Amino acid sequence: MTRIFRKTDKGVDEIATRANHLVPRLRTALILVDGTRNETDLGQLIKLHPVETLEELLTLGYIEVATVAEAPPKKASEEPAAKKAAGGPAHAEKAFADFRAEAVRAFNDLTGPAGETLAMKMEKATSREQLAPLLQTAYQIIGNSRGNQAATEFKARFASF
Repeated sequence: MTRIFRKTDKGVDEIATRANHLVPRLRTALILVDGTRNETDLGQLIKLHPVETLEELLTLGYIEVATVAEAPPKKASEEPAAKKAAGGPAHAEKAFADFRAEAVRAFNDLTGPAGETLAMKMEKATSREQLAPLLQTAYQIIGNSRGNQAATEFKARFASF
């Protein structure tokens, strides 16, 4: 069994206002919690100490368990994204959600709190068409703040979806 987390009202408020000044590690993890990802998926997206990070957010009241579901079989999570996308609409949605989360994480890693507004918009994108212009903006912001090489690497990594 695996848990699926969602933000509490306190978590939503923290994202909107930064009232409690969460450290970047917790804030980034909180942004990734969307009510659809289970703890295994979140564990792959959170770089440092994912289990401890989620437990800390849970203890502090920023997230709550939305539901408990059966853990997916190991083989399904090991399939390449292209194969998942070929499996039908549900697989395509999961592939997009994984791609979007990876892009948000990479953008957060490169820009930190300065890129938070765009990261939140990227997280809310529900299609490739909505995400594409946000990725272009992310590329420009990374170029301005981290230089052409970082921007080019970001673009090469996320332009192919």
